[in-house]
This record gives sequence, structure tokens and C-alpha cells, in this order.
Amino acid sequence: MNSALFNRRQLLKVGALGGLTLSQYLRLQAGTKTPLAKRSGIFIFLEGGPSHQDTFDLKPGAPSEYRGEFKSISTSVPGIQICEHLPELAKRMKDYAIIRGLSHTLADHGIGKKYLLTGNRPSQTLSYPEYGAVVSKEHPSARDLPSYVSIDESFVGPGYLGNEFSALTANKPTFGIPYSVRGISLEDGLTVEKYNSQKKLLDDLDTAFRGYENLDEQVRGLDRFGEQAHDIISSPTTRTAFDLSQEAEPEMRRFGKHEFGQSLLLAARLIESGVHFVTVRLRPAEFDFDTHSENFPRLRALLPPFDKGLAALMDRLKERGLFDSTALMVAGEFGRTPKVNSQGGRDHWARAMVALMAGGDVEGGQVIGETDNHAAEPVGRGYSPDDLAASFFQNIGIDPQQEFHTNVGRPVTLVRDGKPITQLFS
Repeated sequence: MNSALFNRRQLLKVGALGGLTLSQYLRLQAGTKTPLAKRSGIFIFLEGGPSHQDTFDLKPGAPSEYRGEFKSISTSVPGIQICEHLPELAKRMKDYAIIRGLSHTLADHGIGKKYLLTGNRPSQTLSYPEYGAVVSKEHPSARDLPSYVSIDESFVGPGYLGNEFSALTANKPTFGIPYSVRGISLEDGLTVEKYNSQKKLLDDLDTAFRGYENLDEQVRGLDRFGEQAHDIISSPTTRTAFDLSQEAEPEMRRFGKHEFGQSLLLAARLIESGVHFVTVRLRPAEFDFDTHSENFPRLRALLPPFDKGLAALMDRLKERGLFDSTALMVAGEFGRTPKVNSQGGRDHWARAMVALMAGGDVEGGQVIGETDNHAAEPVGRGYSPDDLAASFFQNIGIDPQQEFHTNVGRPVTLVRDGKPITQLFS
């Protein structure tokens, strides 16, 4: 009998009739662990550090030098307000949760990105894997599909897990231009049949020279890449997944005629095809939230594509019946300074930031955590990137306290210092 299914009345009944004491029951319950549901995941990384107080944590009562230029608007959930330039997300507030009062101390782009892309504070002695690499190890896709795709390039990599769990990097799609992926879309004049014959020659050479060197873990990982590259490049499933030309033009327009929207459309197609994790990471040159100057004009240009694309992604996942089986997270590496600077911008600020989570077990329509009147610090306990990571992994179906081993056998806890934010799943 599964003790996790007992309520208090049933417990008393079992204790009275079956001779099960409270201490025995608690020991039995402690040994019972409900398996987590395995899900796909999408992480939308807003590189540069988006201004939390100009997006999802506005302070309309603060002085103007803190409040900024944007007004707040009501959402579909009474009492929750967000930025006026996010009207589509305001309508869909019931579909996602806002986590305010996220806080850390690494206000540098490089180490801040490593922190948020792995959920572990960067270490000089250990390289932590990014989310998709963990999913690639724990929840691999079918043989002819990549388990983890990064749009655009991966920043952190697989860390201590090893090269075989690296991302397949996909270039950014552009509206109206035929899309191709290096390594999947064949070069001019190279057919799949010719590729197969070239691979046969390489296999013969590999066999001839095998044994002349000791293969270490990195080489074995690269060998696996070669094998999987052949499966992927030959696979109609994967080639179809990346083929945005199969989308009707109204659907492409729904996501937006910009790289961000088209990247989210590609992410949706990949999840629908069976890829288990996608990171959407657009480098700052195209989608830069690092607004040290002209914060408000730049956000007026950046927020509408973000609003349109993310709303379309959530709608499509729901329409295809994939919203409950896909864990979705949106975050940057930190927030921005509470006070507007002399260039009309906001500088790096890690002591307060926001993130969004949706899909899977996440209870939408709520705000978790809060910041003070200037959006400068969390009120109360606050949450860390580690807590965010533990929550995201749990929603994907991976125990954040699971142990892995490095190539020298050292045990490492997946999320060392974080715990899932229980209110997300209430």
C-alpha cells in the first residue's frame, strides 16, 4: 500500500487496525518518493540583464528617478500589474507565474550568465553543466534527434558531464529567408547518399587506426558526436523539425517578423518533434537588454517583440497539447539599478531581478516574492538563482538533489544550494 496516499483519517484507521505506529508510518512515508514526471523544457535567456522594474516589477508609487517612464497595466488576474508594453502577456497572466525578489551578488555579465544558465554559483575548480546538458544526459531524445538544441550559440557547455552532452547549436532564423542549420542542411552538391559514402570511408579509416591511441572521455564524446551527426543529417524527422518553410505565413507572423519570434517558433517545432530541451539565447547585438543608456527608448523597441513572441509560444504549446508537458522559464543574468542614471539608463544590479515560469506543474496567475518600494532588494527571504534552478529541474522531472560524478569520480549535487520554490507548484 502506498503510504503517500494516506490522509490523516486513514492514518488513524490504519494505526488502530493494523498496528502501524506514527513513527513507523513516518519512516515508511520518508522512504516513499513519487517519481517526477519527465518533461521537455525551454529556457528563454534574456541576455544583458533586463530591467525588472520596467517589465514585471513596476513601482508606480516611487519617485520618478526610480519609477521611470513606463506605466503599469492590469492583467487578467486581479491585483497583478505589469508593464504597459507587454499587453499580450498581460492577457495571459493566468498561464505563467512571476518570481520577484530573486537576488544574488554577481553583477558581471560573464559570471552572472554562468550562474543563471546552470543554477550553481560559478566555481574556479568545477565547471557546472547548463540545463540542456543535464536534460540530454537524463532524458535523451530519440537516436535520430538531438536531445538539446541551443539557439543561438551555447555559452556554458556541458561542464563536468562531458562533451557528449553538448548542445546542437542552431543559427538564428530570419523571417522571409530560407532557414538552414550547419550540420543538418547539406552543403550545395552534397547529397545524403554521398555523405553516407564519405562516412563509410571515415569508418574504414577509423577501424584501420583504432588501437594506436588510448581514447579518453573527450575523444569518446567526439566519436559519439560523429555517429549522431550521421543519424541526424540522414533523418527526415530532424530535417523536418528545423524546416520553418513548412509553417504557414500567418503562423510565422503570429510569432513576429523578427529573430526573437522566429527563434521561439523554431523552439516550438523542435519540442513538437521530440527534442527534449531548447535554449533560446540571442546574443546582445540583436536583442540586447544591457541598457546602460537610453533604457526606455530601447525597451520600447525590445519589449513588443518579446511580448508577441512569448505569448505566441505559450498559445502554440497549448494548442498542440504540449503546455502541460513542457517546462518553460524566462530569465536574464541580473536586473538593473533602481535609479535611472545620467544617460537615461540603468546599470547592472544583481540584488533584485525577476523570472517567469510556466507549463508543467507551475500554477499560473500568481506573483511569488516581492521587492521593496524602489525594487532594490527582496522583502523578506527572497530567492536565489539556485532556488530557481531547483524549481526548473523539478518541473522538468529531474531531482535537483541528484548526484552526478565528474570524470575523476567526484560526486556533485546537481543544484548544490537551492531548493524548489514550493509556492510555484501549489
